[in-house]
Amino acid sequence: MVAILLMGAASGLPFNLTLSTLQAWLADAKIDIKVIGWFGLVGIPYLLKFLWAPLLDRYLPPLLGRRRGWIVILQALLAVDIALMGTCDPGTMIFRLQAFAVALVFLSASQDIVIDAYRVDLVPPRERGLASALTGFGYRGAASFASTGVILIASFVGWHLAYATAAAVMALMILATLWSPEPEMPARAPNTLSQAVVDPFLDFLRHRNVWGLLLLVPLYKVGDAFALTLYSAFMIKGVGFSLAELSIAGKANMTISTLAGTAIGGWLYLRWGLLRSLLTLGIAQAVTLLLFLWLAYAGKKVWLLVLVTSVDTLAGGMGQAAFTAFLMCLCTTGYSATQYALLSALAAIPRVFMSPVAGYVVDRLGWANFFLIAFFTCLPGLAVLLFLRDTIRAIDAREKASAAAAA
Repeated sequence: MVAILLMGAASGLPFNLTLSTLQAWLADAKIDIKVIGWFGLVGIPYLLKFLWAPLLDRYLPPLLGRRRGWIVILQALLAVDIALMGTCDPGTMIFRLQAFAVALVFLSASQDIVIDAYRVDLVPPRERGLASALTGFGYRGAASFASTGVILIASFVGWHLAYATAAAVMALMILATLWSPEPEMPARAPNTLSQAVVDPFLDFLRHRNVWGLLLLVPLYKVGDAFALTLYSAFMIKGVGFSLAELSIAGKANMTISTLAGTAIGGWLYLRWGLLRSLLTLGIAQAVTLLLFLWLAYAGKKVWLLVLVTSVDTLAGGMGQAAFTAFLMCLCTTGYSATQYALLSALAAIPRVFMSPVAGYVVDRLGWANFFLIAFFTCLPGLAVLLFLRDTIRAIDAREKASAAAAA
């Protein structure tokens, strides 16, 4: 479980360096809001990672086993790319910065493929609730550091040293990977590349209402993704907070509330089961988005910044813990890299493609209307969840039966 926590941190660290942290950098450099919105498209590799996931399932690196060997290689490349990204100047090197950001997302997506597969292979069904909570705990904590810590460092010594610090922390993650254990019964790699590509998809089709499940995956957190896609730009350009205020009052408390939400969400999943936790926490995610509407109307108030970000990220962390457990339940050991890559790619669609849309919505309608629209985008996912309630109950029952049999 400590290994799961550390792997979650390694996966979360690069994430915000191309999202909220990069947005803060661009906003601080006075880049136009529409350009900042288009920068969200650097996340496209997160949507396409299932295309090369079979390669990571099929081929084994020479050292450290099927999963950890790939993770170490990717972490070393990530550290180098983050350092190079920090050498860019957004005002004069915008295209070079974008290229390094795309490379960072590609490497981060590849690391996610292998770490997600490692978690599915390592954790038995009875411990998935705890594993999903610890994954979210590590992921959100490291992602918050990549925004809170990096922005705070940038406010004192500049963005170049801030990204160099993030690169050093990424390099240290290699030590955690070297220490992490191999699964007790590691799944066998596919014999051919054709099997690695075809068999995971055929296996996934065994699920009842499979197309409904595939629709639920991107819709469940679509409102959250839409609202937060321009979070840093909203706080700096929309409300007027400084980098230091955003880092300390906005993002530092987000770290605490996110970690608390993830822990609570994992605990509620164990008590409530899959359907009740997904539904209840999904409603909480939607309602808390309306707090940003309040902040948009109220203007620059530090206490309100703390309140809004704390409550929203608490609900978001709770929902993410249940959602991660749901995705793990849909995967089969042996095909976990490709299957989880497909599911997480689907989940990333709103976050990537809504960024340019968000920029234009804000430009035309303003921040208040933007957050009101974000609330309404939550409703289709909740409707699909209710429609699939019997299917999700059946998945939950199957997981509990597997856990009982293993015990």
